[in-house]
Amino acid sequence: MNAADPLVRHSPDSLDALYTAHLAEQQRRTEHALQRGGFDALLIASGVEKFAFLDDRPYVFQPNPHFKLWVPLVRQTDSWLVIRPGHRPRLVYCQPEDYWHVPPAAPSGFWVEHFELIVVRKPADALPYLQLPGRLAIVGEADAALGDIVPNNPPEVLNPLHFARAAKTGYELLRLREASALGAKAHLASQRAFREGLSEAGIHNAYLAACGFAERDLPYGNIVALNEHAAVLHYQYQDQQAPAQSLSLLVDAGAHSCGYASDITRTTGNGDASFQALIDAMEAAQLRLVDQVRAGVDYRDIHLASHREIAGVLRQLGIVRMDEEAMVAQRVTATFLPHGIGHLLGLQVHDIGGFMAGEDGGAIAKPEGHPYLRLTRVLQAGMVVTIEPGLYFIPMLLDQLRATPASSQVDWALVKHLSAFGGVRIEDDVACRAEGAPENLTRDAFDALDALDGIGAQG
Repeated sequence: MNAADPLVRHSPDSLDALYTAHLAEQQRRTEHALQRGGFDALLIASGVEKFAFLDDRPYVFQPNPHFKLWVPLVRQTDSWLVIRPGHRPRLVYCQPEDYWHVPPAAPSGFWVEHFELIVVRKPADALPYLQLPGRLAIVGEADAALGDIVPNNPPEVLNPLHFARAAKTGYELLRLREASALGAKAHLASQRAFREGLSEAGIHNAYLAACGFAERDLPYGNIVALNEHAAVLHYQYQDQQAPAQSLSLLVDAGAHSCGYASDITRTTGNGDASFQALIDAMEAAQLRLVDQVRAGVDYRDIHLASHREIAGVLRQLGIVRMDEEAMVAQRVTATFLPHGIGHLLGLQVHDIGGFMAGEDGGAIAKPEGHPYLRLTRVLQAGMVVTIEPGLYFIPMLLDQLRATPASSQVDWALVKHLSAFGGVRIEDDVACRAEGAPENLTRDAFDALDALDGIGAQG
């Protein structure tokens, strides 16, 4: 993200202070993990470029998240970090001499002074700087191996690192706020494109232009769904032609800042009263669920609460005429909300460690009958999670509902009408605080944009 962007409110001094504290915390966590596992040093591979089978066309590079936890680098292949107790972290930075492609720029910026920096021209040149005495924990994919430096990914080191990573440092929260600001800006552009009648592909392009990303830079593939496509949870296509009538738009898309992702979903209607009533009811339900993101709360309870909220919406709008508790007990709500309420967010869109019972690993079970929930831990300060309830009209699930006794309590005419709109999902990125109400990164980003628009209008 451009530091000149008016949504970025940190000074260089505050950024450096936050980053310094962030590195100190990562050093502390790593030394703790190494001691627990009986290792002397941690080596982290950034990763290597991968190619399509029988082809010389590369896939989009995805860096090792352990690597970008330490350095704000997301495109650097064949580089390494060396973390040792009591030592400054070493970065072996591969900057090849290349006239076929643009090589990585020389290392620069606020972060460089914190590292012992070694620049190499070929991947194999990194090897002498990685061959250390003692027992080495080497984190990376198998194809990152160099000579006798072969990734072993020891769980006794990775487990405590993954468990701790759920709680974000101040520096990480800053980056996540920046990612939310970019994502919110792009979502507003996508909504304008919808109102102009553009196709899914056109709306997607408007999103990219607004956040200044190429498609390869996105943290995940954008979901841009018009009309009934919104009922496909991970709709993966983008039609080039606009439908005859654009009834609804669901966009699930994010951005990133220095490798930290946002994950935002908004649903927009075309003025139909019944669909707008559904959006409004889901908006209110979503905000009530967001308010439950507090330290000490079991995230599974928020998920179960989401089904009670969906039951309330179904009853309020007359879609299902049943007692709300009965709807949940008979799994009627699962017809309309078949996914989990959310997940951890950070260096990965679905950040690792969501099921971990503790530093030693283990898993906290999902609630019975809810197989798609991605987070089962008790919330603690610093965790950033998504809260993304949805209510969809999915043909195959509706057909299953028709075959149950509850079918007689469904207003199928209203379901038919709303099915043309696909469904509603609203998703915010939410940070858990030590005390009090959570920080809603997504809503804060949209509010900041509204305030800028107001200033512009006054000017």
